[in-house]
Parts: sequence; C-alpha cells; structure tokens
Amino acid sequence: MSAQILHSTLRRVLIVAATVAPITLAAAGATARAEAGVAPFDGSLQRLAEILGALHYLRNICGANEGQKWRNEMQSLVDAEAPSGERRARMIASFNRGFRGYQQSYRTCTPAAELVIRRYLEEGSKIAREMTARYAN
Repeated sequence: MSAQILHSTLRRVLIVAATVAPITLAAAGATARAEAGVAPFDGSLQRLAEILGALHYLRNICGANEGQKWRNEMQSLVDAEAPSGERRARMIASFNRGFRGYQQSYRTCTPAAELVIRRYLEEGSKIAREMTARYAN
C-alpha cells in the first residue's frame, strides 16, 4: 500500500477516533477514570502520538515536503480528545519522544528510515481502526 493511501486512511481513522473517544468515555461511564487522569484507551493514544512524532521527523528528512502536517494531526488529536493535566502532558511527551528518538538516530533519509515510515503508517492506521472499532460501539 502506498504512503499516500496509508496516510489518507490514517487521517480518516484518526478523525473518527478523535471524535468518538470523548463521546465513548461518557457513554461508557468512564468519566471517573478520565477525571483521575486515565482513559481506557490512553495507551493506544500515547502510542499513536509517538508514531505521529516519528512521522513528523522522518517524513521531513525523507523529502515529503509536508511541513507541519503530522504535528497538525497531533494537535487535532489533542484538540478532539481535550485532555488536561497529566493526560495532556503524557500525550505531548509521547509525540516528542517519537520525534526526538529518530532525530538522534537519523540525519538523512535512508532505506531504513523509509521502512520505518511505512511500518508506522500501517501501525498508526491499525491503532486508529482498532480504537474506533472498540470504543465507537
């Protein structure tokens, strides 16, 4: 599957997941957990944030010319989820960890970097689809 198709799929699923997540929390009666700083899907959101951070860095060095696209995707996810306090800090830290981890390892695009991009596009799409399927019902 091409990077463009995977990105398009990831974007659609991210929008659905970000829209459904707050509604699902309330409907599932998980508000108490959310107030305590933990939602049942926080691990998945944090992994997705880390992937977005890595893509933000790697796609840039591999010449995708997307500017702030992946950072903006992350911002959209944060805005839709509207976490506060510690949850927000964890999401942002995950994005930064993904970005910095690859920034320390890659200065130029390599075949390995391109492979990571493809795998992360696939993994991100999978996470977003699974979150939507699990929490949208």
